[in-house]
Amino acid sequence: MDQVHVIRHKVLVEGLGVRRTARDMGVSRNTVRKYLGQSEPVRRVHKGRARPVLDRVKPRIEAILEEWRPRTTPKQRITAARVHRQLREEGCEVGLTLVQDVLRERRRQAAEVYVPLVHRAGDEGQVDFFDVTVDVGGERWRAWMFVLRLMYSGRDFACIYEWADQVSFLDGHVRAFEHFGAVPHRLVYDNLSSAVRRLVLPERELTARFVALASHYLFEPCFTRPGTGHDKGGVEGRGKGVRLQHLTPIPSGPTLEAINTELLKQIDSALGRERERGSRSITELFAEEQPLMLPLPGAAFEPRKVVPCSVSRRALVKVEGANYSVPCHWKALEATAYVGPRDVRVVCRGEVVEYERQRFGGKLVRYRHYLPELATKPQAVRQIAAELLGELGEPYGELWRLLVDTHGPREAARVFARVLGAVIEHGEERVAAAIRTALSADRTDLLALAEVLRRPLPQRIEVPASLSGYEVEMTPAHVYDALLVPEDSHE
Repeated sequence: MDQVHVIRHKVLVEGLGVRRTARDMGVSRNTVRKYLGQSEPVRRVHKGRARPVLDRVKPRIEAILEEWRPRTTPKQRITAARVHRQLREEGCEVGLTLVQDVLRERRRQAAEVYVPLVHRAGDEGQVDFFDVTVDVGGERWRAWMFVLRLMYSGRDFACIYEWADQVSFLDGHVRAFEHFGAVPHRLVYDNLSSAVRRLVLPERELTARFVALASHYLFEPCFTRPGTGHDKGGVEGRGKGVRLQHLTPIPSGPTLEAINTELLKQIDSALGRERERGSRSITELFAEEQPLMLPLPGAAFEPRKVVPCSVSRRALVKVEGANYSVPCHWKALEATAYVGPRDVRVVCRGEVVEYERQRFGGKLVRYRHYLPELATKPQAVRQIAAELLGELGEPYGELWRLLVDTHGPREAARVFARVLGAVIEHGEERVAAAIRTALSADRTDLLALAEVLRRPLPQRIEVPASLSGYEVEMTPAHVYDALLVPEDSHE
């Protein structure tokens, strides 16, 4: 448009000739004459020319695409070069460019149109898991990051788990709702197995535990179309952003909980930034959104998975593919395990044992559970001495070393087995105190230990707080003999 204006001005106002104007503007004289008759460029639409080759081969291209469709995968897909080769093999004289044009037009027509959506305050959140890598205690783990994004305010919650199982999925919701202090009315998911038991379009059969979660917090679960990731593009994009912004370089920490604490701190530190260029901050939008969300119920949902299990003759229970020891008097009984995202709680007849959750195939044994058996099996004590002493600590370790140096490992195991019998009878702390007393007297024999254990324990009498500051001295009994003298003897 600017060029048209300059050409018209030079000829009609300045009075320059067509030849001079064409030379100055770098255009042809025909172009100058055309613009003298019209004030703006007009695009001339030409009638499409006939394409007889395309009309002849296009039906065959369509037929090839339909025939090969069941024999393709996303990675072994149909290309224009492969279709062109097939046409040439069938004797069709056609160029590669023409085949590319046909396939390009098909893709354009089949392309989905994305509808610009409106996210209402307090209405929608999106959930997904993302594959991440972390260094925990010097060991590199492949882990999974749970992300819940509020679509109106753009506030996020993220938590990294060792597993992307249903327990972690449910626990992520509980933690996210507690972090936000409210619950969105709707949550959008993929058709993941933690939530969807069976997919029978257009309906979905949900898992019992997920239904319990939705009923507890009263939110509406919504699901995307199978095979599409852009139906919840908000959390998809944000999950990748968190991975690049806060998990690069690979984060490290002594525990996964420490890494999660730092991750959430970094995410919340950005709440003051603008949601979009020129708009309000995430903090301001969340302050508007939170009152419109669902309130938290009185008690949090319990995400643990209940797993019935049997105690073996070795006092072990197998939970989620990992073995855990339990007190040996539980042998051959039925127990119940409550599996959390990071720990396992085993309950039997009112007794509770808790462990850090192990990976599939892992094994965690506490030899304190086997003290009644070890007290009668010196050879077993000798074989697991290092592990047992690691649990008992000092002064048991010092006593074991002295026994081995004095009597040798075989006799030391026999003596130590009897010490474990005393632990069962008197308790670990009292026996530890007796060992310290015996060692301070340079005695490692059982007689010295027995002498200390036979001493009566000092008894503490509970008194009211108002009298706790008074100290009453002990008085020998013979002082009170004078009270037994008859009154007549004083006359």
